[in-house]
Amino acid sequence: MQLAFRCLIINAILVSVVGDTFAEDALTRDTSRGDAMIARYFEAQTAKLAKTSLTRYQSIDDWEKDKAIHREHLFEMLSLDPLPEKTSLKPEVVGTVEYDDIAVERVHFQSRPGLYVTGNFYRPKEQAGPLPAILYVCGHGRVKKGDISYGNKTHYQHHGAWFARNGYVCLTIDTLQLGEIEGIHHGTYKHGRWWWNSRGYTPAGVEAWNCIRSLDYLQTRREVDGERIGVTGRSGGGAYSWWIAALDERIKCAVPVAGITNLQNHVVDGCVEGHCDCMYMVNTYRWDYAQVAALVAPRPLLISNTDKDRIFPLDGVVDVYSKARRIYELYGQRNHIGLQITEGPHKDTQELRIHAFHWFNRFLKSEDPLIETTAVKFFEPEQLRVFGDLPKDELNTEIDETFAATATLPNASDVHVTNCQTARYCKRLTETCFRGWPAKDDVPALQSVGTPAFEAIHDGVHLSVFDFSPESNIELSLFVLQPADTMAGDVELQVLNVLDEQGWTEFLSEMRVGFAKHFENEIAAPANETSWKSLANMLKTNSWGMACVCPRGVGPTAWDQSERKQTHHRRRFMLLGQTLDGMRVWDVRRALRGLRSISGYEKTPVWCQAEREMSGIALYATLFERHIVKRIDLYDLPASHRNGPTFLNVLRKTDIPLTVAFAAQRTKVVIYDSDADKWSLPAAIVARHTALKGGLQIRDRR
Repeated sequence: MQLAFRCLIINAILVSVVGDTFAEDALTRDTSRGDAMIARYFEAQTAKLAKTSLTRYQSIDDWEKDKAIHREHLFEMLSLDPLPEKTSLKPEVVGTVEYDDIAVERVHFQSRPGLYVTGNFYRPKEQAGPLPAILYVCGHGRVKKGDISYGNKTHYQHHGAWFARNGYVCLTIDTLQLGEIEGIHHGTYKHGRWWWNSRGYTPAGVEAWNCIRSLDYLQTRREVDGERIGVTGRSGGGAYSWWIAALDERIKCAVPVAGITNLQNHVVDGCVEGHCDCMYMVNTYRWDYAQVAALVAPRPLLISNTDKDRIFPLDGVVDVYSKARRIYELYGQRNHIGLQITEGPHKDTQELRIHAFHWFNRFLKSEDPLIETTAVKFFEPEQLRVFGDLPKDELNTEIDETFAATATLPNASDVHVTNCQTARYCKRLTETCFRGWPAKDDVPALQSVGTPAFEAIHDGVHLSVFDFSPESNIELSLFVLQPADTMAGDVELQVLNVLDEQGWTEFLSEMRVGFAKHFENEIAAPANETSWKSLANMLKTNSWGMACVCPRGVGPTAWDQSERKQTHHRRRFMLLGQTLDGMRVWDVRRALRGLRSISGYEKTPVWCQAEREMSGIALYATLFERHIVKRIDLYDLPASHRNGPTFLNVLRKTDIPLTVAFAAQRTKVVIYDSDADKWSLPAAIVARHTALKGGLQIRDRR
């Protein structure tokens, strides 16, 4: 029997018990083990990043050496690398409304062609010369009547009015989601757009870019003193204040209000579940948030918050302040950083405003008068509306499709598959997509894989279960089957199956025939005698071994299955500079090495196979462990990371077809797909490199 056919038999056995025999929604499941494991993992990862945040800087020279690099990294993590071209703003003032001594212009401009920014420009009616300017960025204050969105600029109008009444000009801009043209902030939060992570896209980047172009616009206005520009905003606007203050030194003074806290609050304490995607950079470089704050130094910075804010808790805010203050102290500018805490919930309180006004007067006007006027709303939303009819060329509603630059796959003739090129390809992926993989000193040894946690024999088949830790606080199992009368060293081939939830359920239905005792705490999949007998006969006839592994969050380590918890755990991974899929690649890599470390299997040829969502994960694990895996069989492999698996930034650098070509350098890759055209690029690349030790084969899935 040919080896290729044998592998097909194994796959057929694993998928033969599909849910026809039982309803999946009727299965019961205890997720307490997985819940406890992932909670420990998130806590440990967060503590590790917090411990190293800014601690290496002992002098201003140390910090200055890295500051420019950190800022470049922040641009990258905000989808702004490469920086978009500064095209014509095409500004237009469509009208003016007045109240007592202030005038408000209704303005719009394009931060890039088709990306409209709507705003209100507040100024004193009478002005002798250029004045200090405030860029006010708005939080999540929706103002909508029927189908018409008036923009959150109208919700926060009282701030702009106060500044104009007190010797400033102020540009208040709408945000992407809550502006007059309504875009999307909630891509991963509720729309399942996980490809945002793969593209390295975050709407925080759009907000940051709109702020940069707002500064460009302000500097075109004769009413503005371009050397005295400040920024403030609360909640979402507080976050955008951080981005622009950290990125652009034209901001001379900043007061972010309720817009930042630390990773501990977001990841461990659960604040991520109350925040949309616009609050977060794609955390490729694994920062805690004090590092964003430090990039504002030594410019004046007032961190402002209330003491009962549930989504920006006090302890995290103080932690960010304390760590950022160290950098200010290195500059000798401790008086340029302040912490203001007032009593209250997550709310735009008058007390918060008064301290902000004092801070701007102090550093932009060198004054400190009593605050005698309050911030009051003078206008109806209709008076501040910019557009009557929305522009037909707007890109706001679909800007996530074009904002982040993506890689263009090369022509087959331009790809050279050699040991050196494959190593470079893997290095680039590690630096861009998989920086969250553990360092060498954080990887537990695999010696424990050599001792089974459980073993038994049934119907001539020997089952061994090996527990292993791919990294600290993650505990997984390898399930290894082989003929009972065959020594490990005599097994001709070992096949590792990477299981998703469906595959795990099907595997259980076979294991319950003879090994029910070991799986009694798992979901209640019914035993399938027919499938078990076919599997046992195949193993004994061919002297094969079969191993199965469920990466983290699947099967034995599955955590809370609710859609909300699944969503926010995936978002937690991103906050830690990882993705769930990326860490599952690491799990499979360690499973492959663990399989090789079992006594008797050190030299046994290894194949790997996977289906559905695990096919892409197995592909990348094989690429990195190409010296181990001789062949990989992939069923329903997505043709692009747009459809998974999700790795940070991967679409900036590559896509699945190119990875297939590099994986085929030493590993035979067999793809089961009814549309061979999807794989024309890797097929052409492999055809050009006849000396490849692996190869590529496309088989019709029908």
